[in-house]
Amino acid sequence: MNTANVLYQLEDGIATIILNRPERHNALVQPLLDELREALTRCRHDNPEALVLRAEGRSFSSGGDVAAFYEVARGERRAYATRLVGELNEAMLDLLRLPLPTVAAVHGMVTGGSAGLVLACDIAVAGPNAHFAPWYTAVGFSPDGGWTALMPERIGRGRALDVQLTNRRIEAREALQLGLVQYLEDDGDVSGRAMELARRLRDAKRGSVRNTLALTRPDVNRVAEALEAERRHFLELIDSEEADQGMADFLGRA
Repeated sequence: MNTANVLYQLEDGIATIILNRPERHNALVQPLLDELREALTRCRHDNPEALVLRAEGRSFSSGGDVAAFYEVARGERRAYATRLVGELNEAMLDLLRLPLPTVAAVHGMVTGGSAGLVLACDIAVAGPNAHFAPWYTAVGFSPDGGWTALMPERIGRGRALDVQLTNRRIEAREALQLGLVQYLEDDGDVSGRAMELARRLRDAKRGSVRNTLALTRPDVNRVAEALEAERRHFLELIDSEEADQGMADFLGRA
């Protein structure tokens, strides 16, 4: 399955899903999320031993496309956000429900809601230039993409609050120290390291892997409720004057 925004590959028992909107830093727009969910459905049907999620271009993903939000008419932003954030939430839940281990290969920026795609994977490998940043308090959006639903469990509630409230950037080495990622590939071959891990997972005893995932992953029902709360709060702010001004300032259109 090769589409404009997402690529899907299957070889030797390992599936690879590639975000393929490099000219926009793989920003999360509706077509990309729709195609991502199609690829995840294909992966579930193919039932490989492991999945690698990676991205083309200079960045893993810049999160929600602020320009796309801003260009939607003010009165239509809630409807636009309802579908977009809802689809991102479902993609994260799709990842958590896959009965196979998932590895995220992360390079460049991971901002806003795109962090959720990393948080929903079982293992994350980062390159030396990878970094995470929320941007919510700067733009005027409410956190989505698992920043409140999954991030506190991964790095601790106090750290998660600090990063989000101060809009602090987490560099790759700190991400490793915090447990946001599990591997740091200093030579930059993030995809190669992710594939190496996927092959190790492929060759492990599948029943043991399956039960380990079932017993260790976060409870999907709890995560679904928390993501729905994120979506509701996001909708409360998206057509506010504060968010409108924040987007204009962020885009240099004030």
